[in-house]
Amino acid sequence: MTDPAAQPRFYYDLVSPESYLVAERALHAVGEVPEWIPVDLGGGASFRCAAEIDAYREDVERRAAALGLMALRWPSAWPEGDFAWATLAATYAKWIGRGVAFSLAALRQAFAAGRDLSEPDNVLIAAAACEMHPTAVVKGVSLESTRRELARNVERAREDGVTELPSIWVGGRVLAGERAIPA
Repeated sequence: MTDPAAQPRFYYDLVSPESYLVAERALHAVGEVPEWIPVDLGGGASFRCAAEIDAYREDVERRAAALGLMALRWPSAWPEGDFAWATLAATYAKWIGRGVAFSLAALRQAFAAGRDLSEPDNVLIAAAACEMHPTAVVKGVSLESTRRELARNVERAREDGVTELPSIWVGGRVLAGERAIPA
Protein backbone atom coordinates (compact mmCIF):
# COMPACT_ATOMS: atom_id res chain seq x y z
CA MET A 1 0.00 0.00 0.00
CA THR A 2 1.39 3.38 -0.94
CA ASP A 3 1.36 6.40 1.36
CA PRO A 4 -0.86 9.15 -0.14
CA ALA A 5 1.17 11.77 1.77
CA ALA A 6 4.41 10.63 0.09
CA GLN A 7 6.41 12.85 -2.24
CA PRO A 8 4.90 13.01 -5.75
CA ARG A 9 6.57 10.79 -8.34
CA PHE A 10 7.17 11.66 -11.99
CA TYR A 11 7.40 8.51 -14.12
CA TYR A 12 8.83 9.10 -17.57
CA ASP A 13 10.83 7.64 -20.42
CA LEU A 14 13.27 9.17 -22.88
CA VAL A 15 11.32 8.04 -25.96
CA SER A 16 8.14 10.03 -25.55
CA PRO A 17 7.92 13.66 -26.62
CA GLU A 18 5.13 13.94 -24.06
CA SER A 19 7.68 13.07 -21.37
CA TYR A 20 9.70 16.01 -22.67
CA LEU A 21 6.69 18.34 -22.46
CA VAL A 22 5.94 17.27 -18.88
CA ALA A 23 9.60 17.24 -17.82
CA GLU A 24 9.93 20.90 -18.72
CA ARG A 25 7.29 21.73 -16.11
CA ALA A 26 7.32 18.74 -13.72
CA LEU A 27 9.33 20.60 -11.11
CA HIS A 28 6.35 22.92 -10.57
CA ALA A 29 3.36 20.97 -11.86
CA VAL A 30 2.08 19.59 -8.57
CA GLY A 31 3.10 22.21 -6.02
CA GLU A 32 6.21 20.39 -4.83
CA VAL A 33 9.21 18.79 -6.46
CA PRO A 34 8.41 15.22 -7.52
CA GLU A 35 10.85 12.33 -7.47
CA TRP A 36 11.89 11.66 -11.08
CA ILE A 37 11.76 7.95 -11.90
CA PRO A 38 12.87 6.66 -15.31
CA VAL A 39 10.99 3.56 -16.44
CA ASP A 40 10.55 1.40 -19.49
CA LEU A 41 6.99 0.14 -19.74
CA GLY A 42 7.61 -1.21 -23.25
CA GLY A 43 5.26 -0.82 -26.16
CA GLY A 44 6.12 2.75 -27.15
CA ALA A 45 4.06 4.76 -29.59
CA SER A 46 2.30 2.69 -32.22
CA PHE A 47 1.44 4.28 -35.53
CA ARG A 48 -0.31 2.70 -38.51
CA CYS A 49 1.18 4.93 -41.23
CA ALA A 50 3.43 7.89 -41.98
CA ALA A 51 0.46 10.27 -42.11
CA GLU A 52 -0.47 9.31 -38.56
CA ILE A 53 3.11 10.04 -37.41
CA ASP A 54 3.01 13.42 -39.16
CA ALA A 55 -0.30 14.34 -37.52
CA TYR A 56 1.03 13.31 -34.11
CA ARG A 57 4.19 15.37 -34.60
CA GLU A 58 2.16 18.44 -35.60
CA ASP A 59 -0.02 18.04 -32.51
CA VAL A 60 2.98 17.76 -30.17
CA GLU A 61 4.65 20.73 -31.87
CA ARG A 62 1.52 22.84 -31.30
CA ARG A 63 1.40 21.85 -27.64
CA ALA A 64 5.12 22.64 -27.19
CA ALA A 65 4.62 26.06 -28.75
CA ALA A 66 1.61 26.72 -26.52
CA LEU A 67 3.80 25.94 -23.50
CA GLY A 68 6.47 28.34 -24.73
CA LEU A 69 9.05 25.61 -25.34
CA MET A 70 11.67 25.65 -28.05
CA ALA A 71 10.52 24.43 -31.45
CA LEU A 72 10.74 20.66 -31.59
CA ARG A 73 13.35 18.96 -33.74
CA TRP A 74 12.62 15.29 -34.22
CA PRO A 75 15.31 12.61 -34.01
CA SER A 76 15.64 10.96 -37.43
CA ALA A 77 14.90 7.48 -36.07
CA TRP A 78 11.88 8.51 -33.96
CA PRO A 79 9.61 6.67 -33.18
CA GLU A 80 11.84 3.67 -33.91
CA GLY A 81 14.97 2.75 -32.00
CA ASP A 82 16.24 0.89 -28.98
CA PHE A 83 16.33 3.27 -26.02
CA ALA A 84 17.30 0.70 -23.38
CA TRP A 85 20.85 2.10 -23.05
CA ALA A 86 19.52 5.64 -22.57
CA THR A 87 17.02 4.46 -19.96
CA LEU A 88 19.77 2.65 -18.06
CA ALA A 89 21.86 5.83 -18.22
CA ALA A 90 18.94 7.77 -16.69
CA THR A 91 18.62 5.12 -13.98
CA TYR A 92 22.34 5.36 -13.22
CA ALA A 93 22.13 9.17 -13.21
CA LYS A 94 19.32 9.02 -10.65
CA TRP A 95 21.41 6.71 -8.46
CA ILE A 96 24.32 9.20 -8.38
CA GLY A 97 22.08 12.22 -7.76
CA ARG A 98 22.04 13.57 -11.33
CA GLY A 99 18.72 12.10 -12.46
CA VAL A 100 16.80 15.32 -13.05
CA ALA A 101 19.70 17.17 -14.70
CA PHE A 102 20.58 14.21 -16.93
CA SER A 103 16.99 13.46 -17.92
CA LEU A 104 16.24 17.07 -18.81
CA ALA A 105 19.47 17.22 -20.84
CA ALA A 106 18.67 13.94 -22.61
CA LEU A 107 15.09 14.93 -23.43
CA ARG A 108 16.32 18.29 -24.71
CA GLN A 109 18.95 16.54 -26.83
CA ALA A 110 16.21 14.33 -28.28
CA PHE A 111 13.40 16.79 -28.84
CA ALA A 112 15.02 20.24 -28.95
CA ALA A 113 18.21 19.22 -30.78
CA GLY A 114 16.86 16.23 -32.74
CA ARG A 115 19.50 13.76 -31.52
CA ASP A 116 18.69 10.06 -31.57
CA LEU A 117 19.00 8.67 -28.02
CA SER A 118 19.26 5.13 -29.34
CA GLU A 119 22.87 6.14 -30.15
CA PRO A 120 25.03 6.03 -26.99
CA ASP A 121 27.18 8.98 -28.15
CA ASN A 122 24.10 11.22 -28.03
CA VAL A 123 23.30 9.98 -24.54
CA LEU A 124 26.88 10.79 -23.50
CA ILE A 125 26.45 14.35 -24.81
CA ALA A 126 23.53 14.74 -22.40
CA ALA A 127 25.62 13.23 -19.60
CA ALA A 128 28.46 15.65 -20.27
CA ALA A 129 26.00 18.55 -20.10
CA CYS A 130 25.39 17.71 -16.44
CA GLU A 131 29.00 16.89 -15.57
CA MET A 132 28.79 13.12 -15.72
CA HIS A 133 32.02 11.57 -16.98
CA PRO A 134 31.46 9.40 -20.10
CA THR A 135 33.53 6.50 -18.74
CA ALA A 136 31.51 6.49 -15.53
CA VAL A 137 28.25 6.49 -17.49
CA VAL A 138 29.36 3.61 -19.72
CA LYS A 139 30.39 1.62 -16.64
CA GLY A 140 27.23 2.59 -14.74
CA VAL A 141 24.99 1.45 -17.60
CA SER A 142 26.71 -1.94 -17.66
CA LEU A 143 26.23 -2.61 -13.93
CA GLU A 144 23.80 -5.33 -12.93
CA SER A 145 22.72 -3.11 -10.02
CA THR A 146 21.57 -0.47 -12.54
CA ARG A 147 19.47 -3.08 -14.36
CA ARG A 148 17.96 -4.22 -11.05
CA GLU A 149 17.15 -0.62 -10.11
CA LEU A 150 15.39 -0.06 -13.44
CA ALA A 151 13.36 -3.25 -12.83
CA ARG A 152 12.44 -1.92 -9.35
CA ASN A 153 11.39 1.38 -10.93
CA VAL A 154 9.08 -0.46 -13.33
CA GLU A 155 7.63 -2.53 -10.48
CA ARG A 156 7.08 0.62 -8.40
CA ALA A 157 5.32 2.32 -11.32
CA ARG A 158 2.98 -0.63 -11.71
CA GLU A 159 2.28 -0.68 -7.96
CA ASP A 160 1.36 3.01 -8.20
CA GLY A 161 -1.08 2.21 -11.02
CA VAL A 162 0.97 3.76 -13.84
CA THR A 163 -0.03 2.32 -17.22
CA GLU A 164 1.24 5.05 -19.57
CA LEU A 165 4.06 7.53 -19.70
CA PRO A 166 4.50 10.18 -18.67
CA SER A 167 2.58 10.02 -15.42
CA ILE A 168 2.73 11.86 -12.16
CA TRP A 169 1.66 9.98 -9.07
CA VAL A 170 0.48 12.37 -6.38
CA GLY A 171 -1.53 11.74 -3.24
CA GLY A 172 -2.40 8.19 -4.31
CA ARG A 173 -3.69 9.38 -7.71
CA VAL A 174 -2.12 8.98 -11.14
CA LEU A 175 -2.21 11.90 -13.57
CA ALA A 176 -1.46 10.10 -16.83
CA GLY A 177 -0.26 11.54 -20.09
CA GLU A 178 0.98 14.98 -20.97
CA ARG A 179 -2.48 16.54 -21.11
CA ALA A 180 -3.35 15.40 -17.56
CA ILE A 181 -0.60 17.56 -16.09
CA PRO A 182 -1.59 21.16 -15.28
CA ALA A 183 -0.12 23.67 -17.73
